[in-house]
Amino acid sequence: MEVSATLTLPLNLISISPLSSSFSFSNSFYFNKSFQKIHSDRPAISRALVCVCGEDSRDRTSSRKGLHPQNVDLPPILPRAKKKPYPIPIKMIHKAARADKALAEKGIEKPLEPPKNGLLVSELVPVAYEVLEGWKDLIKGVSRLLHVIPVHGCSLCPEVHVGQAGHEIQDCRGTGNTNRRSYHAWVKGSINDILLPIESYHVYDPFGRRIKHETRFDYDRIPAIVELCIQAGVELPEYPSRRRTQPIRMIGKKVIDRGGLVEEPKPYSSGDSSSALAELDTFGAHIQKFSPPAASEVSYIAHQTIKAYENVRFGVQRIMRKYSVKACGYCSEIHVGPWGHNAKLCGAFKHQWRDGKHGWQDATVEEVFPPNYVWHVQDPKGPPLRSTLKRFYGKAPAVIELCVQAGAKVPDWYKPMMRLDIVVPDTDEKSLVA
Repeated sequence: MEVSATLTLPLNLISISPLSSSFSFSNSFYFNKSFQKIHSDRPAISRALVCVCGEDSRDRTSSRKGLHPQNVDLPPILPRAKKKPYPIPIKMIHKAARADKALAEKGIEKPLEPPKNGLLVSELVPVAYEVLEGWKDLIKGVSRLLHVIPVHGCSLCPEVHVGQAGHEIQDCRGTGNTNRRSYHAWVKGSINDILLPIESYHVYDPFGRRIKHETRFDYDRIPAIVELCIQAGVELPEYPSRRRTQPIRMIGKKVIDRGGLVEEPKPYSSGDSSSALAELDTFGAHIQKFSPPAASEVSYIAHQTIKAYENVRFGVQRIMRKYSVKACGYCSEIHVGPWGHNAKLCGAFKHQWRDGKHGWQDATVEEVFPPNYVWHVQDPKGPPLRSTLKRFYGKAPAVIELCVQAGAKVPDWYKPMMRLDIVVPDTDEKSLVA
């Protein structure tokens, strides 16, 4: 449902920049009251500006006219000393739980559809294979571009920068940042700074026995994207998965028929560097040592890498609409399956109260395939980024920034967050900018 709010603004402020997608009705009300209070002494001449506060409506208007907002705010950084918000409203979660409980009290089985009942979704099997191939191309493309475009990582905090030299923005929150005046301690980065390694346990039967803390070493750790593709239908001999022909049956939260428990195969020895699985993991890129590209191939490789990145992102988003992926509400742990594991490995906020257990909730695409936003450098050969001009700089996913500096064209939907239409002033001119 679209909600509209009318803001009354003076004539000289009609050409304000477009609002970000996080704008809501409550924000518009607060903005209207604050604006009237601040500018109560201005003339009464005004014009009505109607803002449609709905992301879908704005996207349809932008796509119809071929226009994009000038800048878009990135998602806020969530505090570590607080649980992550639920991606699904808590009222909807409680409503679904009450419906399941009502059916369980009457002894009625819970209606399940693929893949919730253990069966594959046939139309998503080709998508899973495309995602896996795109993931391979993405690792190979990033590894080859790192020979041309250097990447820097802070040795004391998670900050990453793509460029010839590290930036001079004073936003380091690592150990001893006060002694360094919040300057970063830059070191040479790697592919793991571009593609953050998010791993998950590989389970032969997602609806079988849950992983316990004592049995956690009996399972392999592989990239969460690869595990998601395996459960969606990809066949890998090294990491087999149980394919059911009969659906499981549940009453409430209790599984009454899962087709019996089968003996799980022994875990695969992932330390074999000569295996073909090395190309599925970012750590294998260090072993394979991809050759540096020729000067004439850099632009083409950058274009293909962006294409692979978008294919993986949209493919993962499509698969996660059906297949369950759980994320810890306190740390970065991911588990692919209908419910999370019981390994007590969480060391985040108030882990002592939970005995190290993870607080499982539904995962988002950004948690399974994090974009890892970095500062966008408009002139790679220019001076390094400075703290005094921080508000004029934009950001972009690390893969996009790497490919853009290598000569790829910027996709239209990343231009607002990169702020390409904003001219960065000189240091002595920043005080003259409104």
